[in-house]
Amino acid sequence: MMSGLYFHIPFCKRICAYCDFHRCADLRLIHSTIEAMHRELDAEANFLHDKRIATIYFGGGTPSLLDPIELQQFIDHASNLFDLSEVSEITAEMNPDDITAEYVSRLRHTDINRISLGVQSFNDEALRLMNRRHTGAEAADAVKRLQDAGYTNITTDIIFGIDGFGTERLERDIEQMLSLGVQHISAYHLTIEPSTRFGRMVERGEFRAVAEEQSEEEFALLHNRLTNAGYEHYEVSNYALPGYRSRHNSSYWLGVEYLGIGTGAHSFNGQVRRWCEQPVAEYVEGCRYEEERLSDTDRYNEMIMTSLRRIEGIDLAQVSKMFGAERAAKLENESRRFEGFAVEISNGKISIPPDKMLVSDAVIEALFDVEC
Repeated sequence: MMSGLYFHIPFCKRICAYCDFHRCADLRLIHSTIEAMHRELDAEANFLHDKRIATIYFGGGTPSLLDPIELQQFIDHASNLFDLSEVSEITAEMNPDDITAEYVSRLRHTDINRISLGVQSFNDEALRLMNRRHTGAEAADAVKRLQDAGYTNITTDIIFGIDGFGTERLERDIEQMLSLGVQHISAYHLTIEPSTRFGRMVERGEFRAVAEEQSEEEFALLHNRLTNAGYEHYEVSNYALPGYRSRHNSSYWLGVEYLGIGTGAHSFNGQVRRWCEQPVAEYVEGCRYEEERLSDTDRYNEMIMTSLRRIEGIDLAQVSKMFGAERAAKLENESRRFEGFAVEISNGKISIPPDKMLVSDAVIEALFDVEC
């Protein structure tokens, strides 16, 4: 299968209250980081076995802090090192308040054909709590501006499960998204990490995680409203109109090789998983990697994890081919503990129905092989 290419742009004007991603608020380092990323791209092109690229993704951080020309220069550089003739999707994550008319005009001169817009909510109070730098109106305007410019593959992010904001706020957010007619929606339950602003607020007793009942209610609301509106709930957190699944993210779940460029980026070539987590000021002097070589058990567990997050689930014939008939039979037997509650087993496949995917992590963990 063809490979993927990922560029991590770690810079942010403002750090969101929930964010635990690799990021940097010192915008003075942007230029030197771009130069370092181009050097890394040259140095690591041979990491991939298959140099045919299917998808390219600019994530962050905030890729829209770069001029569209700078994003295109990464694509042009990659074309000298890889075969981009069959690239079907080039995505860039963007913040709504960066989407000015001038920015969109410059963006149209690039090869980027899919925009991932970090909306998170249309509720201004919720946005302030999350320390976002846009308003709900600005988010809606950004979508419309992109659509008016001819973009027909737009995905919006939304966060649910926020203390103090229940189903009424979420219902309004869903209605706003549906009225905008975007092709893809990613809906993430708020996770509170200790190193984030929300984590520190929890320590001080100023914030808390929502009750399990609220999580379940909001997850069900999202699933029902979006699937009734014609979106396919194809992965735990992702919904798409027919033909608009995220091809790049889907490749991760299918075990496709990919090369990540930039501090905070991960790479995988089938045998080795590698990542660079240096502070930006160190990365510009040269990238240092950490890596792990996957054992048979590692690969098996990753297959369990990625497959059960997807609507297609696990193909037992493929498990038998990759890991042996005995392991496939064991997996089927262990999965029957969850049959009728969270798991369906039929036609040689094990899957979690989309409306039950909120419990997928617990099922996945229970099915992991812990043998050494």
